[in-house]
Amino acid sequence: MSRWLTEAVPRGRIAAFRTVIYLFVAADLVIFTPWVRTRVSVPGDLYQPLLIGRLLPLPTPTETLVTVIFWALLLLALLAATGRAPRLLGWAVCALYLQWMIIAMSYGKVDHDRFGLLVALAVLPTAGRARHGDTTRTEAGGWALRVTQIAVICTYFLAAFAKLRFGGLDWLTGSVLARAIIRRGTDLADLIAQVPHLLIVAQFGIVAFELLSPVVFFLPARWRLAMVGFFYSFHVVTIATITISFAPHLAAMTSFLPLERVRPVVWTRRLLGRDPAGTATETPAPAHADTAPARLGDHAAAQAGTDVAPPGHQATVRAGADLAAPGDQAPVRAGADVAPFGDQAPVVGRPAGP
Repeated sequence: MSRWLTEAVPRGRIAAFRTVIYLFVAADLVIFTPWVRTRVSVPGDLYQPLLIGRLLPLPTPTETLVTVIFWALLLLALLAATGRAPRLLGWAVCALYLQWMIIAMSYGKVDHDRFGLLVALAVLPTAGRARHGDTTRTEAGGWALRVTQIAVICTYFLAAFAKLRFGGLDWLTGSVLARAIIRRGTDLADLIAQVPHLLIVAQFGIVAFELLSPVVFFLPARWRLAMVGFFYSFHVVTIATITISFAPHLAAMTSFLPLERVRPVVWTRRLLGRDPAGTATETPAPAHADTAPARLGDHAAAQAGTDVAPPGHQATVRAGADLAAPGDQAPVRAGADVAPFGDQAPVVGRPAGP
């Protein structure tokens, strides 16, 4: 179990995941949850903090408190996305975003799509330093990703458990999706709702997929990615039909993906022609020049004791012969057999050919 929990992953994957998560936190403040700032206009009597808010305890939100948290969290999240000071900035972002969520969810509604993201913010500071493109493996980073993955799958499994606990079997056979379509459905959802019994079948399918979601941990790597792709497609359909995005959950679910292969900065530099070395920084060059393949039309050195020509130059045939100019034919003594174009020169004392 410990080996599975701490399965080493490339540090480049941790760096990419860290960038995704912290950039999402910044986007969340200005795109998905800017309404939290309006809570200051609500009477303080309506503030009913969650259990964690009562245990700490946290103060009742005021305009000054919410404004300070907003701007501090926005700035620190952008800084943390760069990978600098991962522990200091990571813990600061985790604490401030937790406070932000407690304020948001203490007025009667709790969104379960934030669980995976909060866990990711809590474990990322423990992953240590990581740079984009680094192939060195880290068990600490592997543990951070694995815990986030478990939180993502628990979100699915526990959602199915809650459906059956509070709704019972009536959730499967009732009009849950029909009501959701009436409240916030799209034109696509209206078309789907006209198909007899399709919504009931969809409700059975949703609960089945959520209960079976832990299977993802037992699949081979290729099938695991395919199942994660199915998870994402499910949310695409959800957005297209009842406009529920689960964006924080989708950000946390990138913990399943090989993010180290996504190098937008490198791709942009290549596109702009600013990286003439190509992938030289990622793939080491051959250790010895003499292991590189000869250029078409060049002839290799043929005799023992002959110096090896630099790559791209013509090798001499006998010791003591002058080196040919680059791209020219090396001098061949009278009587020597000339190798066919593009073939290797014969070794002295042995016949040419097989």
